[in-house]
Amino acid sequence: MNRITSGALRRVALPIMALAAAPLAAQDVAEPGAAPDQAVPAGGPPTTVFDGDFLSIGFGAAFGPSYSGSDDYVIFPLPIVQASVGGIDISPRPAGLAVDFVPDAAEGVSFDFGIAGRLRSDRADIKGIKDPVVETLGELDRAIEVGPTAGVSFPQVLNPYDSLSFNVDALWDIAGAHSGMSVSPGVTYFTPLSQGIAASLSLGASFVDDDFADYYYSVTPAQSITSGLPAFQAEGGLQSLGANLFVAFDLNGDVTDGGLSLVGIGGYSRLMGDAQDTPLTALRGSADQWLIGAGLGYTF
Repeated sequence: MNRITSGALRRVALPIMALAAAPLAAQDVAEPGAAPDQAVPAGGPPTTVFDGDFLSIGFGAAFGPSYSGSDDYVIFPLPIVQASVGGIDISPRPAGLAVDFVPDAAEGVSFDFGIAGRLRSDRADIKGIKDPVVETLGELDRAIEVGPTAGVSFPQVLNPYDSLSFNVDALWDIAGAHSGMSVSPGVTYFTPLSQGIAASLSLGASFVDDDFADYYYSVTPAQSITSGLPAFQAEGGLQSLGANLFVAFDLNGDVTDGGLSLVGIGGYSRLMGDAQDTPLTALRGSADQWLIGAGLGYTF
């Protein structure tokens, strides 16, 4: 395997997780050739495509719930955009992006801080709702959510090339749709499985405020009359818990040199609190939310 710094290896992990653009709740080395102290020091010549500036682009598709709490499943597209330019990293988020302004450390612990944003289109397309009863509640507006993101990553946890990362996003709707906020903490373990295969396991949670919960999970008395669903007033709190597994297969057998790769995704989340108790979930859908997907990306 090519010599690789811990900072560069974090970047190897990011394209593997690029298809995390899928919602968490629909609603992201056969034999290492060099010891960590043999890695090229900061400022030295790049040894992998991820040591310097790089760009990953691609496209995928996923099969998941038609809205948060639905038990009707649909296919939807997953674009891949991932880059690092001048020490500024751009990484995917569910239906959005995050920009990290803190350069990665060449060795040891790395810190992230920047801004994240996403477009939330839950129940914004009446044709995609599928459930005829939920359809009577009408379309919702798309929310544009923006806010800070922060994280920390620890390399070489169980082997010389793995990492354990913690991050949290706090997003506010600036488009006036739900006019609320969400906070999404997560933990991710990344490790190469061979020189051409790498995997990432992510665990996450989502907390929302009253405005968010009311917009997506309440049923007003007027909506109760037209839909037949019982009226329900949703409040904020823990919205969901979930896990996602990502596996990347480099098509030339080396994850460190860029080029084409295949990515597979499997995910599960469980709606909690009023997101689970709302009639949209409890009577018309399911609190269990599953996701599978695949994509093809190119890094250069």
